[in-house]
Amino acid sequence: MTNEYFIAIMLLSPLVGFLINGIFGRGRWGGYTSGAIATFFALTSFASAAYLVFGLTELADGPRIISATFFDWITVDELKIPARFVVDPISAIMVLVVTGVGTLIHLFSIGYMHEDRGVTKYFSYLNFFLFNMLVLVTGDSLPIMFVGWEGVGLASYLLIGFWFNDEEKATAGMKAFITNRIGDAAFIIGMFILFFHFGTLEFEKINSLVPVGPTLSWLSPLTLGTLLLFIGATGKSAQIPLYVWLPDAMAGPTPVSALIHAATMVTAGVYMIVRLSFLFAAAPYTLMVIAIIGALTVVLAATIGLAQWDIKKVLAYSTVSQLGYMFLACGVGAFGAALFHLMTHAFFKALMFLGSGSVIHGMHHEQDMRRMGGLKKYLPITYFTFLAGWLAIIGMPPFAGFFSKDEILWQSFSSSNGHWIFWAIGVLGATLTSFYMTRLMALTFWGQERFDKKHHHPHESPYSMLIPLIALAVLSIVGGWLGIPHVISEVLPAHPANVLEHWLEGSLVHPIAATAVDGGHADHAALEWGLMGLSVGLALLSAVTAYVFYIVKPEIPKLLVQKLGQAYELVFNKYYVDEIYQRYILNPLVKASEDLWLYVDVRIIDKLTYVLTDMSIGTGKMSKAMQTGNIQTYALYIVMGVAIILTIFFGV
Repeated sequence: MTNEYFIAIMLLSPLVGFLINGIFGRGRWGGYTSGAIATFFALTSFASAAYLVFGLTELADGPRIISATFFDWITVDELKIPARFVVDPISAIMVLVVTGVGTLIHLFSIGYMHEDRGVTKYFSYLNFFLFNMLVLVTGDSLPIMFVGWEGVGLASYLLIGFWFNDEEKATAGMKAFITNRIGDAAFIIGMFILFFHFGTLEFEKINSLVPVGPTLSWLSPLTLGTLLLFIGATGKSAQIPLYVWLPDAMAGPTPVSALIHAATMVTAGVYMIVRLSFLFAAAPYTLMVIAIIGALTVVLAATIGLAQWDIKKVLAYSTVSQLGYMFLACGVGAFGAALFHLMTHAFFKALMFLGSGSVIHGMHHEQDMRRMGGLKKYLPITYFTFLAGWLAIIGMPPFAGFFSKDEILWQSFSSSNGHWIFWAIGVLGATLTSFYMTRLMALTFWGQERFDKKHHHPHESPYSMLIPLIALAVLSIVGGWLGIPHVISEVLPAHPANVLEHWLEGSLVHPIAATAVDGGHADHAALEWGLMGLSVGLALLSAVTAYVFYIVKPEIPKLLVQKLGQAYELVFNKYYVDEIYQRYILNPLVKASEDLWLYVDVRIIDKLTYVLTDMSIGTGKMSKAMQTGNIQTYALYIVMGVAIILTIFFGV
């Protein structure tokens, strides 16, 4: 079998699972059958992806790329888009994450969702999502990427609003869908601008046409096009100002949160920028905007996470914040660091979302952390796996999050596109992350039991849910070792190389030198060690502080809330961003729509149609009155007509 067949198998396997469950399974199969079918096709896709990536490692000479062109998709004048899909070093990481983590989430869902009435539909939606995500990350042109982009948007709408009989959950699905459409509109306009500028939308051809030097103009097609693409990314990847949909998206089943909002869909915007690094590298003004938005999102979402009580909402705002780190890395030109954190974040955040699902399952669907506590002894495996995710996300070495987050912080400080302010904001975000994630651990697993034992009987989850947790915990521990920084590898006995950096070599375009820090190698290394130690030390201090606040002296947070007063209310209510959007954007739009309906549609268009209708009816009645059937009357009409014609022409 050729590589084209394996690419086809990788792409189409989830689609086949979607069709089988969607057409034949609904109303016939239970959760275990439909779950097994969906998981099998997800696993088949992962196996094909692993085979392709292994084949990629054997391509030592020339460009490392495996492609398949199935047919000519669009051929209109100069616009020619083949249905071409590519596995290269960049997309290889994504297909392994999407299919690997996706398969684990499918397996987890068998235990979590098997009693749900719509479980077959649920699994068909999961497979449909995987198919579209794979189209997005392997498509070799902007239009094909956009097909997957829209496909995951549709799938997320279906999955977030899965329990659509609940009005709140249905509204959350619509909010996600509409917010993403705003970003997608910008994406489409950006594509048009780039097409009119370059005459093509294929990645390879655009790469060959991008100017060598930077484009220093806000109004250039390159700057405008990349800015609009970034706006599309802010919708898909939940950045300021289009982040508001993601926390509400927790209304969907918890495995959906793990799949869409940790490992796959929300990283699509980051992936798009990394894939088009050759384009964004030539637009420094766009990169500056990306870095600023990413840095602001890091802190905004982290502060909101401090005051949330719903375990899934805390993880949701954590996701928004971590995505901010990825965009910050892209903005300073560290595209490899962004992709590295995308990968490690997929491991530990999927672990924590699934772990929260295990907690919710064990607590009979309770999500308020104030009604938990002391669950460590009731859910031991869930706890120890969650512990690995916690240590990874707060950046404790040698867990995965430490390596990728430290790389972003170092690049934010040292690169010529970076600045110490970006580094300081990143460290502040890491400190806040350590606090609110330790708070989550303390309120959920440690301390006193605060749940009603008459109604809640905590219990460990079945093995179908625990196996994915264990696998993701292992990845959260060792996943970061693929990107060990050079400053650390130099002091280790084996002197391991940065595997990920070597893997991506030649696939990314860097608008910056590797470092802009002045001084020799020794000074450079000392500075990196110092900054690394400072960020880890602050995160550790923050974790200890949170432990004291919520375990040793739990009265302190209550006193702080009282003293902070309105400042706490501001954070607790998420800075009233949703209310501001509702009052100043949505309500005026609704009012304008109502006025257009009343004054234009009803009073002008409707009345005009009524007038035309009445005229037609009156004309018809007049014609009808003339049709008497009397020959003498018709003869009179003829004479009158002849008389009128003669009068007109001869003036008689």
